Amino acid sequence: MAAVPLPPPAASMAQPLAAVAVAVARLRPFRLCATPHASVSSSPSPSTSAVSSPPPPARHSRKQLVGRDGAPAKPAAKPRVFFLDVNPICFRGSQRSLSAFARWLALFFAHVSLRDPVVAVLDGEGGNEYRRRLLPSYKAHRPRGPGTGADSRVVDVLRECNVPVVRVDGYEADDVVATLTEQVLQKDYRVVIGSPDKDFKQLISEDVQLVMPIPEIGRWSFYTLRHYIAQYKCDPTADLSLRCFIGDEADGVPGIQNLVPGFGRKTAVKLLKKHGSLENLLRTAAVRTVGKDYAQDALVKHADYLRKNYEVLSLKRDVNVQLDDRWLSTRDSRNDSSVLSDFILKFNEGQKINSR
Repeated sequence: MAAVPLPPPAASMAQPLAAVAVAVARLRPFRLCATPHASVSSSPSPSTSAVSSPPPPARHSRKQLVGRDGAPAKPAAKPRVFFLDVNPICFRGSQRSLSAFARWLALFFAHVSLRDPVVAVLDGEGGNEYRRRLLPSYKAHRPRGPGTGADSRVVDVLRECNVPVVRVDGYEADDVVATLTEQVLQKDYRVVIGSPDKDFKQLISEDVQLVMPIPEIGRWSFYTLRHYIAQYKCDPTADLSLRCFIGDEADGVPGIQNLVPGFGRKTAVKLLKKHGSLENLLRTAAVRTVGKDYAQDALVKHADYLRKNYEVLSLKRDVNVQLDDRWLSTRDSRNDSSVLSDFILKFNEGQKINSR
């Protein structure tokens, strides 16, 4: 994955927050990898919860500019909204890590989102159960229970930094982000999703980008439509269909090569380029030959297998959650440095007490 230059940090906040990130990094080295997706323990609440400090009025200008000759000037870039997938940045390996969270959040504020609006999303209670009913192996190796999610201290820090926090019981954060992304796009905004989760690649478009934490270089890096096409040699509209063939080992979703060893990525890409989507390909294969004998036989014999993978891997866009227009406002970032510094100070004190 190619890294692209990040936008210049805001002068007023970048240095303090960068210092915060450095302070956390000195605590101990860490590694970010696939993490458990589990619900955040909380007191009883409605199925959808969103908490935030009311942000200031939006400052994004939507006026049409006029060029010197009276003709409409090139429109300004659409404003951005960031969705932050919280759980993956709260872990070091399989262990919950507040230092990892503080470091990645400080870097995110200082070098990525700046003062653009940010919405943090958490996994809801029982978020994995829908997919586990469809496919028992789905994330079966991931621990469950109250100790596997982002804790209340993480939520408190986000709230104090004027970031709304959204959680919908019965759904993973991915589904909530996908649903809210659709709603944001309808309001003519761009979306940037902050997460290392490759599931979000199925959402990439001209107006939807990813920004991923890259431990090897110690920063967040943008991943765009251009990067996707260069990496996979196909359009993101085929991403979900392609993953149904190759599977997702990290999430416990087996690919078709477990049943047909010769059916790999190259064959899948070739067929999808010609037929567009998994469903179109399966329907065509049911009535006529679409490829070599081994591929044709696999598509006919294992059609249900592939359709189940599609249902498991597809992000839902119909979660019962509604975008609050206040979340589109410019974020008040004045508290960022002091909140994160205080959080790290308390974290250090807690480490000293625990080490005695």
